Amino acid sequence: MKKRENIDINGRNILVVESLTRAFGGVQALNRVSFSIRRGEVYGLLGPNGAGKTTLFNIITGIYPPDRGAVVFNGVDIVNRKPYERVIDGMARTFQNIELFENMTVLENVLVGMHVRTTCGFWGAVLRWPWVKREEARSVAKAMELLDFVGLSSRAHVRAGDLPFGWQRLVETARALASDPMLLLLDEPAAGLNAVETEQLRKLIEKIRQIGITQILVEHDVSLTMGISDRIIVLDRGTKLAEGTPAEIRNHPKVMTAYLGNSPIPADR
Repeated sequence: MKKRENIDINGRNILVVESLTRAFGGVQALNRVSFSIRRGEVYGLLGPNGAGKTTLFNIITGIYPPDRGAVVFNGVDIVNRKPYERVIDGMARTFQNIELFENMTVLENVLVGMHVRTTCGFWGAVLRWPWVKREEARSVAKAMELLDFVGLSSRAHVRAGDLPFGWQRLVETARALASDPMLLLLDEPAAGLNAVETEQLRKLIEKIRQIGITQILVEHDVSLTMGISDRIIVLDRGTKLAEGTPAEIRNHPKVMTAYLGNSPIPADR
């Protein structure tokens, strides 16, 4: 894949989260959480269960509205934008629970991710004008390029539901990349993976970084997050506990207490 040229539209930060607050009934899931993400970096999100990580992801991607606060993407507050509009804006995500179309082929799943970047409407699909066929051919070529990027081009015509679990995660990543995002949110991408698959994932995250796509990583595998992230934020019971480089987070006394008792946080494998 070619490197994505992230034009610095509105300065160094691609995403700014300001004082996000969200409650569910009497549970305060997030309380005035603020941070910013620089273009091109891998930004890790850590915290114990119930810290508010998933709620934060869902607010950024538009699944939940915040009670208060702002989500500024490329200099524009998108808090009122619908999820599909955020994809059009240049934001994509994967899911902790794989959400593939199991009865479609691997290639067809990736093509689904391109629909926001294609122009063929109902009549184009029915009448099959020459420009529609050309656009379809370009889409298939790009989808195959993405499958090659994640290492699954040889499985393009296999039913997605027949793939091993780890490969399904790669398909989901390829589908997210198919929308040509500037910002990719990875929700527990190593969940259910063995050690070999996790190492393959680490290499893929690095490849995505190298083509200029900014990434937010929510992951329970602390050593993976520590080893691949440029900076990390730690949440605890809905509040921001710490933010900094992996070395700063690893040695932060409050983080060690909240996240692992008083045990040292492990470094990368």
